[in-house]
Amino acid sequence: MARIRRPVCTNKRWRSGPFVLALVTFWCRASAQIRYSISEEAKAGSVVGNVAKDLGLDRSALKTRDYRIVGSGAEPLFHVNADDGVLYVSRKVDREEVCERGNACVINLKTVLENPLEIHYVAIEVIDVNDHAPVFPEKQKRLEILESTLPGARFQLQPARDADGGQFSVQQYKLSNSDHFRLEVKERGEDRKMPFLILQKQLDREAGKEHRLVLTAVDGGRPARSGTIDIIVAVLDFNDNAPVFTKDVYSAVLNENAPAGTLVMQVNATDLDEGENGEIIYLFGKEGDAHLQELFNINPKTGEIKVAGQIDFEKCHSYELDIQASDKGTFPLSTDKTVTIKIIDVNDNPPEIDVTSFSKSVPEDSRIGTTVALISVHDLDSGRNGKISCFTNEDIPFVISPSLQDNFYAVMTKSHLDREEKSFYEIKIVAKDGGEPSLSSEKTISVVVSDVNDNTPQFSQNPYTFYVSENNVLSAPVFSVRASDHDEGENAQISYHIYRNSSDGTGLFLNINSVTGSIVALKSFDFETLKSFNFQVVATDGG
Repeated sequence: MARIRRPVCTNKRWRSGPFVLALVTFWCRASAQIRYSISEEAKAGSVVGNVAKDLGLDRSALKTRDYRIVGSGAEPLFHVNADDGVLYVSRKVDREEVCERGNACVINLKTVLENPLEIHYVAIEVIDVNDHAPVFPEKQKRLEILESTLPGARFQLQPARDADGGQFSVQQYKLSNSDHFRLEVKERGEDRKMPFLILQKQLDREAGKEHRLVLTAVDGGRPARSGTIDIIVAVLDFNDNAPVFTKDVYSAVLNENAPAGTLVMQVNATDLDEGENGEIIYLFGKEGDAHLQELFNINPKTGEIKVAGQIDFEKCHSYELDIQASDKGTFPLSTDKTVTIKIIDVNDNPPEIDVTSFSKSVPEDSRIGTTVALISVHDLDSGRNGKISCFTNEDIPFVISPSLQDNFYAVMTKSHLDREEKSFYEIKIVAKDGGEPSLSSEKTISVVVSDVNDNTPQFSQNPYTFYVSENNVLSAPVFSVRASDHDEGENAQISYHIYRNSSDGTGLFLNINSVTGSIVALKSFDFETLKSFNFQVVATDGG
């Protein structure tokens, strides 16, 4: 529908000179302004209105007078039919192409009807159609936020743009559901809204390295059009996690005497942080025993614990190492763990034999079971390696018998002794442990069998028969006797005497040397008077 408005001749633009003033005077008498409205996106050939009819021009007059649009661009949007004065759309009208966004879109046409000259202005208002969806400057937005950022932090987002204006422009923003973020929209001038992302719950990179959100801009059309942008929030790591060992308990067993470099075990820890905040080094605890660091070392990168010194079960049965896992953050976090290493005994110590009591000599008349020596044995090893048996493997009249107290033994006689048969023994004591292979020690003790006067003197002949010449020289040895004794010492020192109790009294005229056994006559013998006689000599030892 056309609206006709008569021009007012007070416009200053038309008062710049005499010619223009005359023109204005003419225009005021014979011109009018017509206003039409069309929807954008009107197709070529669409009728805008009948200018001639709306101006009250006779259609027959148009046949003799030229009616046209003047001052249009190279590609006019409209054209008028000179025959009937109907105004048509020449090409598709795009409001966003011909008008500034947000302003009322009015296209002013200047038409001329000649003979006589009449100028008419036609104003065409292009009514906006919601033919554009909101568009963000980019399809994806990446934000990097430290996980230590406190709730309430604001992050400005690029607003969407909509080529349409008015109610068809962006009216609202919507954010996809998120526990950590909410959306806040601020008005910035006319028809402009600025979205802000608000952190409402602190981020945790270890729970989620990134958050994907969708921001939607919606215009006011019916139906509404919308545009979206993907927002990727990358959570930057903050060193808020200490290393955590993968096991609650670390324990190992290790043979004593393990050579340097032997792997004991490997500890392992993880850190949920990333970069240097999650890079772990292993070391001994600061309060740990410095001596242990001489026996073991730990690889700072791998956590491998290896033998560094001499491991001796007899010095220590187990070790507890304080291990620390620390990250490389600017302000490093660390965790301590105790590693228990149990040392396994190796049979590396032979038994030791100590003689606690010893009789160097034993009377030969000692009863069976007489104790000769008391010995104790001990082994620094443990278990079977320290279990000792003690014995002698020689055929001697002695035996080694365990006592009531552990690791104590008695060396005792197991048969009668006879000094005259053997007067000296070397007893080899053997102590052997129960290890595999077993170790043994030997100790030798010397035992002297002391003499007992258990042997009587024995004459070399019994009886003795001697021949003596008559008229013998007095005090000269006529013969001698000889006795011996298997004993020794005083028990073997023999003295002689003549038994004086003979009935015939012959022993009275003889005398014997008590030491040598030589016999001398105290008178001369006369064959005619005494042809033979008997007497007794007694040999006595000094026992």
